[in-house]
Amino acid sequence: MRTFDYSFLKNKSIPANTVNLLTTVEKLTIDRRMVVDEYPKLFEELTKIAIVQSIISSNAIEGIVTTDERIKGLLNGSVSPINHNENEILGYRDVIDLIHNNYQDYDFSEDQIRAFHQLLLSYERPMYAGKYKTSDNVILEISKNGTRSVRFRPTPAKETQVAMEQMILAYMDARDDSSINQLLLIPCVILDFLSIHPFSDGNGRLSRLLSLLLLYKNGFTIGKFISFENQINLNKKEYYQSLKLSSDNWNNSNNDYYPFINHFLVTLVRCFNELDKRISILSSKVTNKKERIKMTIEKSLIPLSRKELMELWPDIAIDTIKKVLIDLQNDGTIQKIGNFKNAKYRKTRM
Repeated sequence: MRTFDYSFLKNKSIPANTVNLLTTVEKLTIDRRMVVDEYPKLFEELTKIAIVQSIISSNAIEGIVTTDERIKGLLNGSVSPINHNENEILGYRDVIDLIHNNYQDYDFSEDQIRAFHQLLLSYERPMYAGKYKTSDNVILEISKNGTRSVRFRPTPAKETQVAMEQMILAYMDARDDSSINQLLLIPCVILDFLSIHPFSDGNGRLSRLLSLLLLYKNGFTIGKFISFENQINLNKKEYYQSLKLSSDNWNNSNNDYYPFINHFLVTLVRCFNELDKRISILSSKVTNKKERIKMTIEKSLIPLSRKELMELWPDIAIDTIKKVLIDLQNDGTIQKIGNFKNAKYRKTRM
């Protein structure tokens, strides 16, 4: 059986690029913490946007999607779920609400992980919710020509209970060791959770929720204001590549955690970069949707598409974005580059 031991994080040298990323995340966390205290209403607005983006993005990574209008209705309670995907989305909403609002109350324990999983699947697959898998599962890879192959074989079902127990005990031991940096430890534990793959369904989504829980409990709350899951979704290919590299030789306890660690830290840096973009707009006290879109384009160093504007401001309906873009083109404020779906927009050059 796999051996869980995170002591390498203090006993072996850390790669230089990882150290640089670690330093960057820690500095940005300290610097932006003061901004949060200075603009409480601004960050309250950012939190609302981040929650919506997290729910949409983490489910989208797994191919669970519905329309923007349905998403908004589901989240505000004005519509009821009508299919599998929408039930899955509601489950994610319930768990992320708990973590965002009460993360101090939850431990990283078997009981709590199973409780989160039970809530995650409560709308769609209650018979599997909160229960470890009873049959072995595999992670498949599909080639460009459609051929399927086994990319990874997770922990067998009969060993799952012991593996989860050992992983959590190893985490607790490392968590209490002051010489181990938590920003290095958290992605290691998340990788191990994904490699055990303890449940028959929902492992990927739950891993991202557990990432938020562990980050928040250790003082890294950027995911409350900028969706951590959205940054993963926007760079999904990198995410899966890092996961593949770090899970190679995992079963014989000889894997390299650093590809996944580095991607995890890069994702946090991307969150901070996104935060800075939004602060520059929202801190100007612009609440009008047209003005927000206008300022976003004016402040962007690169042309932006409608899709990118939707990702920045999920609270603004696509029809509103389309209308505003037409109005801004008509009054000469912005220029359209390209046509149809590939069109992008930039500030008109004087």
